[in-house]
Amino acid sequence: MNGFEKAIAKQNGKGLHSLDIETIQVNIGLKCNLECAHCHVVSSPRRKEMMDWETMEYVIAAAEKANAKLIDITGGAPEMHPLFRRFVKTVREKGFPVMVRTNLTILLQPGFETFPDFFRDQSVQLCASLPCYLEENVDMQRGTGVFEESIEALKRLNNRGYGIVSELPLNLIYNPIGAVLPGDQSELERDYRQELRSKYGIEFTHLLTIANMPIGRFRSDLKREHRLEPYNQLLRDSFNSATLDGLMCRHQVNIGWDGRLYDCDFNLALKLPVAEGLPQYIKDFDPALFARRRIMTGNYCFGCTAGSGSSCTGALV
Repeated sequence: MNGFEKAIAKQNGKGLHSLDIETIQVNIGLKCNLECAHCHVVSSPRRKEMMDWETMEYVIAAAEKANAKLIDITGGAPEMHPLFRRFVKTVREKGFPVMVRTNLTILLQPGFETFPDFFRDQSVQLCASLPCYLEENVDMQRGTGVFEESIEALKRLNNRGYGIVSELPLNLIYNPIGAVLPGDQSELERDYRQELRSKYGIEFTHLLTIANMPIGRFRSDLKREHRLEPYNQLLRDSFNSATLDGLMCRHQVNIGWDGRLYDCDFNLALKLPVAEGLPQYIKDFDPALFARRRIMTGNYCFGCTAGSGSSCTGALV
């Protein structure tokens, strides 16, 4: 047992198991127009991995079998996938709500300017990365000029009703700049709302806080700066058992671009598939087997249970 599983065992006497399958999360490709310092899947403009249409059809079939409540599409920049529009339209025609995780800046790139209208017309829910409301902090983490482009993209989304009408939610994603835990989500949301509204006239639905996981590029940076072990210790010391019921891995399955099944996007990044004995690819998905499966974990999972907790839907407590 790893250290995280030992901490779980002290709480329930056994390992971590799923509770249901509410969300089908699908990473349709790793190509991205950005190369962010914190990216756990190490996306970049140079990545070429992309999901094919046959696998997308298996994803939709799995959502139907599980009677999922949401299909959560991520990347990379998922908008860069040539089949993205077709996939979203097909999912919506099947009646499933769709959430897309966007980096915002892609919406300003040549050939992608019509996506705000497409999102609105398909009633797509949006989660948008904006790790700070200060330009210097965003550009430090995501690249020079990213903050300015993100603000322009948010204005365009507001003009389509996103973040203003309830049917078009626009949630912003915050993650810390360095090796610290996120601050209080409600307090940060208040600060974001005040700054973005007063300076730029921008509205949004909610702010979701996510901890930086010690994997991918962020782990490499921590190791180079001799901060990896202190950060891991911070996560261990901040373990909060009250977060366990809400952990995203307990309410979803994750599908990689090649159709392989994972418990979460972090496990995907580490190429740690679902437990041995379970179907390993989406074409063989069986909701009865996955609804109460054992979750594969590692010590990095302390990042999801530290403090107020962290998930794709923000803080857990």
